[in-house]
Amino acid sequence: MNWKEINKEYINLIKSDPEGYIADYKIAKEKVANSTAIYKGKPVPFLYHPMFYTEEDVENFRKIGDTLISITNKVTQRYLDSKEFRKKFEYSPLLEELILVDNGYDINVPIGRFDLFYDNKDNFKFCELNTDGSSAMNEDNTIGNILLQTKGLQDFSQKHSLSLFELINRWVDDSISIFRKWNSEIEKPNVAIVDFTESGTSKEFEVFKSAFIKKGYNTIIADPRDLKYRNGHLYFEDFKIDLVYRRIVTFELIEKAHEVPDFIEAYKNKAFCCIGSIKSQIIHNKIIFKILHDEDTLEFLSEDERNFVKRHIPVTGLFKGEKEVYNRVLNDKDRYIMKPLDLNASRGVYAGRDLSQGEWKKRLDESFDKDYLYQEFFEPFTREHVVFGDYELKIEEFRSIVGLFMYKEKFAGIYTRIGKNNIISGVTDYYTLPNILVK
Repeated sequence: MNWKEINKEYINLIKSDPEGYIADYKIAKEKVANSTAIYKGKPVPFLYHPMFYTEEDVENFRKIGDTLISITNKVTQRYLDSKEFRKKFEYSPLLEELILVDNGYDINVPIGRFDLFYDNKDNFKFCELNTDGSSAMNEDNTIGNILLQTKGLQDFSQKHSLSLFELINRWVDDSISIFRKWNSEIEKPNVAIVDFTESGTSKEFEVFKSAFIKKGYNTIIADPRDLKYRNGHLYFEDFKIDLVYRRIVTFELIEKAHEVPDFIEAYKNKAFCCIGSIKSQIIHNKIIFKILHDEDTLEFLSEDERNFVKRHIPVTGLFKGEKEVYNRVLNDKDRYIMKPLDLNASRGVYAGRDLSQGEWKKRLDESFDKDYLYQEFFEPFTREHVVFGDYELKIEEFRSIVGLFMYKEKFAGIYTRIGKNNIISGVTDYYTLPNILVK
């Protein structure tokens, strides 16, 4: 069976007893409200209908992830080796200096979430690549475990084997194994989950902290402003930090560098193992999509990798400089989506299809020569899902965006958001769907 057949079968199951499943949905909704699946103080919105995938899909995701990692590792190496190549990224002197610090282990991207529109192994297109600050593992696993206990999935499991992609304990194990490459002599490293308090996902941090502690590692959650560099080590008060699980997104670290001089100095001097290192910013910044299409990038990729880029990486360009660039984007608004170079959570993103010509021109005028990219618009794929709007059964079609979690440069699991809009993110109307492997 493929995911389309499985999806249809689940819809038919729910249709067979709508009142019973609606009553059960109310219980699930209460459980989520009282769980750690909280974003910006509110329960994460979800449906009584997960995203179903098959073993064939998982194999597709592995191959997609492996190919992209191969490509981005080559780009990262070229960045490290070539001053000329570095100029393409236009990074600040401080950011470039931090990127060039050796992380002490042999992995460029210890953790990432690569977002794409996916239908099958041949039909997919990437949206963005997240490395530092990659999040939402807890959302997927918490809501997934709640849904697996619902009447709907319990009934569905009478015919199918259902399982989640476990994302919390696996990351603890993988990050410790990376630390062992950095220092094999410290048996029980002290761990700090580090982010700016105003930006962090506190509920998720608590879940990871608990998981590290259960496996025997003393762990704290810390704001980098509260960390001190002394005697060759990084400290939170008297707690010496060996491993930093970095949740700070790089643009915010650079923006607030004057507030965290001890953290930055300790990083430069390799006083702690930072997972992931600032090096991962090379592929995190959205300019990577433009650089991947550059001829001097394509020439050091294999033929298969070049074809992969041309088919699955959207054509992207810098929205600045020549007036010809401005006019091309202005006069073909439905073809383009505009994105800031390095903001997260879809902030500042807007699509031509969502705006009138006048609105489009106004937004473009505000964005031109202001660190913006133009990118070819890709119509998201859709699936039908069960919706209990006003506690009545409806079947509605949603666009979806799929995030491939990569741990130690290997596929680990999935994060899915769905919505009705062209932009699907936490700043728009959306649902988070847990991802279920069906056998």
